[in-house]
Amino acid sequence: MTGVTLGFVPEPVIVAVDDILPTRKFPSSALKTRKFRQIVSSISEVGLIEPLSVTARDAVTRKYPLLDGHLRLLALRELGRADAACLVATDDEAYTYNNRVNRLATVQEHYMIRRAIDRGVPPSRLAKALGVDVSHLIARITLLDGLCPEAITMLKDQQFSPALSKALRKMKPTRQVECVELMVAANCVTAAYANALLVATPASALVDGKKPSRIAGMTQEQIAKMEREMSNLQAQYKLVEQTYGQDVLNLVLARGYLGKLLENEAVTNYLSAHYPELLSALEAIVEVESIEQ
Repeated sequence: MTGVTLGFVPEPVIVAVDDILPTRKFPSSALKTRKFRQIVSSISEVGLIEPLSVTARDAVTRKYPLLDGHLRLLALRELGRADAACLVATDDEAYTYNNRVNRLATVQEHYMIRRAIDRGVPPSRLAKALGVDVSHLIARITLLDGLCPEAITMLKDQQFSPALSKALRKMKPTRQVECVELMVAANCVTAAYANALLVATPASALVDGKKPSRIAGMTQEQIAKMEREMSNLQAQYKLVEQTYGQDVLNLVLARGYLGKLLENEAVTNYLSAHYPELLSALEAIVEVESIEQ
């Protein structure tokens, strides 16, 4: 069994700020944005929580090319910091790191805030550093309270508001997982969708075992209908999930077969003369490059 090669050196190293070489240039207007001022304030108050990401030192320039953290580097320079903690990538330069970096997910943000709190940073000071209200910060700190591990795992790469967590924590774990699956599959991880799913959740799947007696703008008949439709949607989703892989394989094979068939001039001539609409449809299928089309 071969060992797993890590993409980064496990422990951060301290690198002089002057030895870190940016790989992209930000316009001067970026230094005036609220996001940049939050970063400056955060580093000033609590230090650099997330290390910069760099590649190994260049043999010629003796600099560390920066992969991720350009705004943090600019903030460090503005604050006059002499060095910074960095994670050094071990992959070769063909690894396009920036193409694989997403915006900070909400769950990751939660863990970073909790890490700062665990280090002894008072919530009021952290809220000031981030430029947000303390109540907003508290909502981020308690973001995952009441959520089951499976739901958290599915949400780990998503961005969502604390209001979504508020809706999910009213449901039992099994229902939480079902709802998160639906939201992720629909690419609609929003508080509005979560609240709609909450309304359509049977009382037996709620933590307190009972539904609100009245919901603004909805009658009991409408709520019951929504529950039935959501139950049907969940069943259809599970059915599609079970056959999706085989269906895609069949489509790929069928597309390949049609492509070979239409390469035959006699076939295309016959279809063009007798079934032109069918020929156009078959050609459209062959030209499809992805299942989304």
